[in-house]
Amino acid sequence: MGDGTGLPGSTDAWVTLAGLARETPRIRLGTLVTPVTFRPVGPLAVSVAQVDHMSGGRVELGLGAGWFDDEHHAYGIPYPTSAGERFELLEDQLEIISRFWAAPAGEHVTYAGKRVSVIDSPALPKPFQSPPPIVMGGAGLRRTPRLAARYAAEWNLPFCPLSMFVELRAVVLGACEAIDRDPATIVASVAQVVCCGSDEAEIARRAAVIGREVDELRENGLCGTPTEIASKLATFHDAGATRCYLQFLDVDDLDHLGLVAAEVMNETARW
Repeated sequence: MGDGTGLPGSTDAWVTLAGLARETPRIRLGTLVTPVTFRPVGPLAVSVAQVDHMSGGRVELGLGAGWFDDEHHAYGIPYPTSAGERFELLEDQLEIISRFWAAPAGEHVTYAGKRVSVIDSPALPKPFQSPPPIVMGGAGLRRTPRLAARYAAEWNLPFCPLSMFVELRAVVLGACEAIDRDPATIVASVAQVVCCGSDEAEIARRAAVIGREVDELRENGLCGTPTEIASKLATFHDAGATRCYLQFLDVDDLDHLGLVAAEVMNETARW
């Protein structure tokens, strides 16, 4: 909750998604993002394939290079301090998972990477989808756009202003053109913290609970009445974003979720 206690504590993303896969019939399920440092590529591919089957084909795999060294140290996960090494690991995982999912059943996969290799892998189980979409998240100007263009169905920019989205989206589309990929085939999306209220008092109360100032949230996130938030979402939509992920920092405030679902979605339905 941001108070230094760590409460309520993080769940394991793919265990949680497996449970949600069996409890829900329609929503898409995925991560923004799974750091490649957290899981070896083989067990990760198995987990994703299983959850994809459990959901009837509703999984999207978000992959990233990882960045939060304190979290790694707290849970005994090795953390390569070099960003270059982490991106080499990311590229290896993207290539291996893509090969696993593309290989016909019965065909084994061998790949020698810079950081990770597989030898004679049966590449099983296969996911339900052929293949699940891969989401690449990040604000890098060089490696992220190149990898997104090559491997991803979607590129996501987290918690950044509209001006940065416009700049980086152009770089991603240029990276697609550089490898003769149709730029229209990659989804561009954003992630934003949301703080919505029916009036100023409710907005201020919700901002205080998550330890943020209203003016700062209005500048750096989606903060305000449903109409205000829909208007800001419209600016991202007009700039080329076709999807926005909303981060609700107070996970106990279900009324907040209900307000956004009922009124913000109603405002944006005409798009």
